[in-house]
Amino acid sequence: MPGLELIVFDLDFTLWDCGGTWCDCLSPPFRTEKRRIVDRTRRHIRCYDDVDAILEYCDQQAVPMALASRTEQPAWARQLLELLAITHRFAYAEIYPSSKVRHFAALHQASRIPYEKMLFFDDEMRNIREVGELGVTAVHVPDGMTTELFQTHYNRF
Repeated sequence: MPGLELIVFDLDFTLWDCGGTWCDCLSPPFRTEKRRIVDRTRRHIRCYDDVDAILEYCDQQAVPMALASRTEQPAWARQLLELLAITHRFAYAEIYPSSKVRHFAALHQASRIPYEKMLFFDDEMRNIREVGELGVTAVHVPDGMTTELFQTHYNRF
């Protein structure tokens, strides 16, 4: 895919579900219990059903991936990425409380990839609007990442 050089994902309500809340509203410690990742209150943290296949497809296509999350608890998010065994898939990760515009400025600086060659998935419309104004193709994810949503926008690029 000659025009696409970086795919960026948000975390909460985009790549994963944290028991119906944001990861910074969970209660550590996190642990694996009966092959499920849970917090202290047994809230189940999981990637949406199609996420593993989407990430695998991106790897097969050799398209670098990145994360952009404005969580108030970056260490928790990073621990969950490790527990979910997906950290290694992302070439870049901007995970800290800030504007997604700042995240994308950092991604652009680190990767040298123009905004116009980035594809971004997020569940919050404010992020879609702000990042879209940079020239990034920004896609609203209303109910977690699905293969259909991903392929529709990946194929348009």
